[in-house]
Amino acid sequence: MKIAQDAVVMFHYSLSEQDGSEIENNRDAMPMAYLHGHKNIMPALEKALDGKEAGEVIDVTVEPKDAYGERKEGNNQKIPVKHLLSKHKRLMPGMLVKVNTEKGPVDARVIKPGKFMVELDFNHPLAGKTLNFHIDIKEVREATSEELAHGHAHGVGGHHH
Repeated sequence: MKIAQDAVVMFHYSLSEQDGSEIENNRDAMPMAYLHGHKNIMPALEKALDGKEAGEVIDVTVEPKDAYGERKEGNNQKIPVKHLLSKHKRLMPGMLVKVNTEKGPVDARVIKPGKFMVELDFNHPLAGKTLNFHIDIKEVREATSEELAHGHAHGVGGHHH
């Protein structure tokens, strides 16, 4: 079966930066599962997988504009430490934290910690980076009616209710 709208796709991947340094992979874990055509993964990655089959191995390069966007200079803000959802004993520069906002929790990176205030960078950690995916397609199957109704894959490697 070819990957097409409403197919459940299971794959192993490794993600690296342009210089080849690996960011993450799921090679030693369950394959990731997603419902094709339902915006469950990056659109550029989904487009590259369209029409492929189980057993294929592909390499996909995704430019920043099609991944997490370009870095926005000045996307920093000083906030009271009490607004951090992550309760760390000691904040360190570069540490990822969650911030409680009016729109819900938001990820940020610590630039300059302080006792009462912390300066944060609200750019996504991968913003501005060209990403290279190495994908090993393990399985392609038809989605169940429940998966279609919920808009995502269920079971092994997917969302569990």
